[in-house]
Amino acid sequence: MRKYLLPVLSVFGIGFAILTVLTGSKSLPPSQPVVDPGEPPFRSSVAGAGIVEANTENIAIGTIIPGVVSEIHVSVGSRVNAHDPLFKIDDRDLKAQHVIRQTALRVAKANVRVEKAQLDDVKDQLVKAEILSQKKVISADELDRRRYAVQIARARFDRARAEVASVRAQVKETETNLDRVIVRAPCDGKVLQSKIHIGEFAPAGVTQTPLMLFGSTEPLNVRVDVDENDAWRVYPDATAVAFLRGNRNIKTPLKFVRFEPYVIPKKSLTGDSTERVDTRVLQVIYSFERHDLPIFTGQQMDVFIEAPDRATPPGATPQAVGEKTQEAR
Repeated sequence: MRKYLLPVLSVFGIGFAILTVLTGSKSLPPSQPVVDPGEPPFRSSVAGAGIVEANTENIAIGTIIPGVVSEIHVSVGSRVNAHDPLFKIDDRDLKAQHVIRQTALRVAKANVRVEKAQLDDVKDQLVKAEILSQKKVISADELDRRRYAVQIARARFDRARAEVASVRAQVKETETNLDRVIVRAPCDGKVLQSKIHIGEFAPAGVTQTPLMLFGSTEPLNVRVDVDENDAWRVYPDATAVAFLRGNRNIKTPLKFVRFEPYVIPKKSLTGDSTERVDTRVLQVIYSFERHDLPIFTGQQMDVFIEAPDRATPPGATPQAVGEKTQEAR
């Protein structure tokens, strides 16, 4: 038994190894997509991945004055008009400062009245001194002192008036800051996202996560990334259709808005194995009316733009190619 055991085990091991290699070398069938992607409705087209956004672009709302949020006037989904309040920063320190500066303004105004009375007094004394000087009752030195006293009083009066203007400007600054603690809507639109709550500290400047995301959603825009290799095939008057990612039965025609004049590196990836990530894209903006379509800001869409094929000379629009084909027929 010992003489034949090792050879038999070796044969079984070799057979198992061969079976493992043959099984592992079989090509696995490609995984089927969860939903079928949209199909281009044109004979020749350019495809691009689109992101739904507000027609004003998505506006990141922030605050100029940092502080703790004391009031929130809107919620996610609220529709507001331009200049309507969105949220408010705690303004108790500014209110106290406003009271102090208003008191300082009243003191400065009272000081102006005092300096005005003193100026009128020394002017009157100067007039009397000039009369007495003509009668040789007082000396020339005394007359000069009266004149210098008038100049000093006038300078003090001007300084008091300047102080009033300065304090009034400080009061205006405080009133402006009191208005700035109320963050208002920059235009008519809708609150798309809110990441701030009462009692939280709202920093000033640009934040990694916007305090609020705001924009006008009537109509919606689609920002389409077109590969730089196909950018020359896209024309403003070309027909375009967008399919909602996840349900190709939800589609809508698009209306051209504009080209973004600067070509940027590609950021939005579709996951296709043949997709290049070292390319740049031309961003084309289209708009569409949402109506009752279940499409929301931030969703992805598959966009197909009618375009001439690559054999068509540059500059020939799809309409021109179609006209030439009909003439040939």
